[in-house]
Amino acid sequence: MSGHTGVRGESVVCAAVSSACYMAANTMTEILDVNADITVNDGYMRVAAAGDDLPKAQTILRGLQLHLEQLAQQYPDKIQITYTEVQ
Repeated sequence: MSGHTGVRGESVVCAAVSSACYMAANTMTEILDVNADITVNDGYMRVAAAGDDLPKAQTILRGLQLHLEQLAQQYPDKIQITYTEVQ
């Protein structure tokens, strides 16, 4: 996730996306005990997991993906989803 939608701290859309991403990351690390590398910095979040933890992480991230796709349908002028393949 990266970027802001509108004025920082004043966008409901940005808050919804941020909340969903933090919930996914916290569920992985605190509930499912996934060993994940999480980077957060001013409108940017990166979550990386590997090995035996990958299936659990992928399940949570798939749920996040569905949620973000639905938000993008509601707010197409505010949310852009870009898919890239990770090597």
